[in-house]
Amino acid sequence: MKRNYLNELPGVEETLTGYLCNRCGNRKSHLFGRIPRERKQAVYCRKCIEMGRVSTFEPLYKWRGPRLETPFVVDPCKWQGKLTPFQQRAADQINSAMACRAPLLVWAVCGAGKTEMLFKGLTAAFERGDRVCIASPRADVVRELAPRFKQVFPEVSISALYGGSEDKGKESQFTISTTHQLLRYEQAFDVMIIDEVDAFPYYTDRSLSFAANRARKTTSSLIYLTATPRKWLIWRAKLNLIPTVFVPARYHGHPLPVPQFVSSYRLKKSLAKNQLPQIIISWIDEKVTQNRRFLLFVPSIEMGRKIANLTNIECVDASDEDRVEKVEKYRNNKMNALITTTILERGVTFPSIDVAVIDVGHQVFDEAALVQIAGRAGRNAADPYGDVVFFHQGKTEQMIRARRSIEMMNSLARRDQDALSLVP
Repeated sequence: MKRNYLNELPGVEETLTGYLCNRCGNRKSHLFGRIPRERKQAVYCRKCIEMGRVSTFEPLYKWRGPRLETPFVVDPCKWQGKLTPFQQRAADQINSAMACRAPLLVWAVCGAGKTEMLFKGLTAAFERGDRVCIASPRADVVRELAPRFKQVFPEVSISALYGGSEDKGKESQFTISTTHQLLRYEQAFDVMIIDEVDAFPYYTDRSLSFAANRARKTTSSLIYLTATPRKWLIWRAKLNLIPTVFVPARYHGHPLPVPQFVSSYRLKKSLAKNQLPQIIISWIDEKVTQNRRFLLFVPSIEMGRKIANLTNIECVDASDEDRVEKVEKYRNNKMNALITTTILERGVTFPSIDVAVIDVGHQVFDEAALVQIAGRAGRNAADPYGDVVFFHQGKTEQMIRARRSIEMMNSLARRDQDALSLVP
């Protein structure tokens, strides 16, 4: 008996207003390229070319056979920790949203323990036989989350998808993925969780939100996790267009480190002479003397590599072929210092570190990025008071707003339990 389980559809189709890519949703004419053919020119999508070419003569295939059957896993969670009252309130609302197939924004400060807040809802979802996806714009976040969830849910099939992942093509009940990889799915997930929804490139690339919405089932739960929501999400929360739970305190109860502003006006001149300003050298020397681990954030690959040559500190950036290995060495305490671009600004946890940002006034360091960077420090309950320094060549609105945002979160965290229902 012949079973036609695959539907063929054009990868790129011509519409009344131009072309449409059926994989990424691209309609922008300048993001389509032409391929010379014998009879007519064919068009391919340049927007999602990194995932393989789709064109007017190269179709996509959509599965229309039986749905993937996922098991009902009994008592899947092996985590033995205890949630704080703030976390418990958020965990209850997450669980309710997943069960009711409802949307939810979880606005929680850096270090609030968002991952642990998910455990209750995920436990119930796996017991129902739901298919779940956690997606993040950053591959480093996927690499960090996957082993944590595998440890907590050892009986649940889990796959981690990112560029170069060995799990591609693997069918699992629980998928941890970069948002780019969601372009491979349609109507697949009962629960869709977007972690770091405000991170680049998700908030600037419509094709990624298009992919996330297409990947989840018509009746499904959509949960946003973030410490620094963008304006569009804040306004949706304020207008009650999306239910919101606010977690203003870190899991260990200590305040967020408030950044110190330290002027370094001769930075560019010093670097032009292959030198570092003395104020930065003194900060580094102090950390080395104290045997403190630290991250140095820089605005560009060029600056990072120059400072690495001047200090003999390893540098990591998005183009570094050894990026994964260096980050793992730092995470495993095999190196005490690391220079990084914004690739490590969010979603990664290193216990007991201090943080400095060099040339904090650069345009890549907006308010959200600076709040996230400051949030890398003080995450360990045994060492909650990390040092955060912004080396600047003149104070900017973004750095001032970032410090005010952190101070506001600390103020809300000091209030009583009513702060749980507040949206600033």
